[in-house]
Amino acid sequence: MHDRSSMIKTIRPTIISAKFDENTSCEERFQNATLRPIIKLQNLLLIEVFRYYILKHKNKYYELSLEKKMIYIENAIQKDIRFRNSIKGLIVGHFTIEEYQVYKENASTLNKRMMSMIVNRLKDQMQLLENDCLVY
Repeated sequence: MHDRSSMIKTIRPTIISAKFDENTSCEERFQNATLRPIIKLQNLLLIEVFRYYILKHKNKYYELSLEKKMIYIENAIQKDIRFRNSIKGLIVGHFTIEEYQVYKENASTLNKRMMSMIVNRLKDQMQLLENDCLVY
């Protein structure tokens, strides 16, 4: 029987551009080895969760200009603590036990990196947030 850690790691996409050397900080190594693959794996779910967030907030997002939509994304992730924690759970739930041990030691810094990456990913894929765009 496979253990949880190896099973979790096998479903993660490989990020070819992720580079590591002896000068790479612990946080950057964790970002590239753990956060980036998990966020990429969870991409379509993150988009769908954000689309539901928009719906729950009366679709006001769709009335905004492009610039204001970007601010809306930032504010939703950075300032809505309940939503932020929900998003964090989608990522942390894919950690191995070993990764969670590292995460606990650097949670504040890693949470900032994680949220920044998610904000950027949503901004880069704003066309998938549109009402008429199915993500499946």
